[in-house]
Formats: sequence, C-alpha cells, structure tokens
Amino acid sequence: MTAVVARAPAKVNVHLGVGPLRPDGFHELRTVYLAVSLFDSVTAAPGDGLALTVTGEGTGGRGADLVPTDSRNLVWRAAELLAASAGVPAHATLAVDKAIPAAAGLAGGSADAAAALVALDALWGTRASREDLLGLAAQLGSDVPFSLVGGVALGAGRGEQVTPVLSRGRWDWVLGIAGEGLSTPAVYGELDRLRDAGRLPTDWSADAEPVLAALRSGPPSALAAALANDLQAPALALRPALGRALRAATEAGAASALVSGSGPTVAALCRDEQHAQRLAAELAGEGVFRTVRAVHGPVPGARVTR
Repeated sequence: MTAVVARAPAKVNVHLGVGPLRPDGFHELRTVYLAVSLFDSVTAAPGDGLALTVTGEGTGGRGADLVPTDSRNLVWRAAELLAASAGVPAHATLAVDKAIPAAAGLAGGSADAAAALVALDALWGTRASREDLLGLAAQLGSDVPFSLVGGVALGAGRGEQVTPVLSRGRWDWVLGIAGEGLSTPAVYGELDRLRDAGRLPTDWSADAEPVLAALRSGPPSALAAALANDLQAPALALRPALGRALRAATEAGAASALVSGSGPTVAALCRDEQHAQRLAAELAGEGVFRTVRAVHGPVPGARVTR
C-alpha cells in the first residue's frame, strides 16, 4: 500500500454542560456532539521515521504556531501511540490538509488525530479494533473519540466517554469564525474565575435531555430553544466581539446561534439547506466573520476515503 487518505469532521457542541474542576485538572462534562460537513484529511504514506506537513486553513503566518509540524501535533502523537500499541515501527510520511480552522472550538486537531489513527491503521495493517482505536483516541484528547465516532453522541467524563444517540434527519448550520483563535484552557479558566467571583451560577447545565429530545423529534425551532453552552459566557468575557457576532447571526434570520465549544466560532442553526445558503451569503457580506461556511450534520466520523 503506497498511501492512505482518511478524513474526519468538525463538531458542534449543541449542548455543553461544564461541571466543577476535577482532581486530574479536567472539568466534568455532559455534552452532545454533532459532527458537521467540514472535514480535515490526513494522507499517510510509507516513510523512514515520522515526517509531518500541514497545509490549508490557518496554517500560514501566525497559524503556524497553532498547527505545529512536530511532536506537539496530535497527528504525530497519534502515530507514535498507535505504533507503540501495535508493536510496529513508527515509520510514515503524514500530510494534513485542513479545512477546519485551528483553535476555533470545532475540534480540528482532534479530527486530525482521529483521521491519522484510521489512516495509519490501514497503512500499517495493525487491524486495531474499534474499541482499541477509541482507547487510543481517549489518551490523545477529550474530543478525539467523538471524531472517530461522528454522527450525534452524548459525551461524559471529560468528553471522551461517547455514546451514539439518535437524531432525526438533517440539521443545517452556518459556522462563522469571529476573529483569531481562543485558547480552550483560557476559556475554562475564565469560567472558573467567573464562578468563583459569583458572576456566574455554579449550577451547571448537566441536563442534556431537552437537546436530545429535539434531535430525536425536531423541528428546528425545538432544537433552537434547547441549545446551551456553559462556555459561552466566559468566551464572551474574553472576546466581547463575539456578542456582536451572535447578534449578527440572529438578526440575519438564524433560528438560534451559540458559541461552539470554547469559541470563537458561532454556530447558527437554520431551517433547511436553502436557508443556510442564504444566511451564509448574508453574513459573509457583513464583515463580522473572517470565515463563513454553510454545513450540515450529522455526518460519519473518521473514515478512509482512498
């Protein structure tokens, strides 16, 4: 086999409840993931040792610091972890082509790691089970297991414990990236600070049932009313311009809008595909967002494409 290409999708957290800080340094989460049609791809080919290149969205200029091409990259770490687990040499040339912006609350790095696991499993012939890959994914990062699973899933623990759930049909969204990337640890830290100062309630949005019910039965207005993200307030505190971005989306006709994950992406829910295309065109012309994409979900997780 000369090369394997795999791709994995971005995610939107349609529900994100953040609990207290755990002794291991993570927060307890209860989240509902939705995989959407914005994909990064990873090409794995034979090599001598490991080599990694990254092209595409957010990889030039300042973005180079966000997407390294050495052992700091989750793709590199995924290769080393799978090789060690399977007892094979970590020899591969890896090329990442990004469409998911870095540090945007869309799990782009996690998607890359999941695609790398799938591509290298095929390239090296390790024949890892799905359970094996999920175990490795959980070691790499909280969102990596969902990037493997895709679709719609309930996440627990620090997000790595994923359980697929049913969803009715297709959900259309517009994703608007508002400004430069936000640090996920910084947003969590701001949440803790605001709670400690009494500026945010300590009760967290643990009940995901309203979102799960809306995903099962619709319509979009029901999902719009149920969207929740405990990280939205701290993201707005760190990036006040996000408030303008959220207002722009709703004033342009979105059924609802929320910050995706730790931001700075705004996910605007639409009635259908045509509505999403119109909304994307309008928001792209307003200059509030640096990148605007119409997407849909749920879509499958990491898969070999060729």
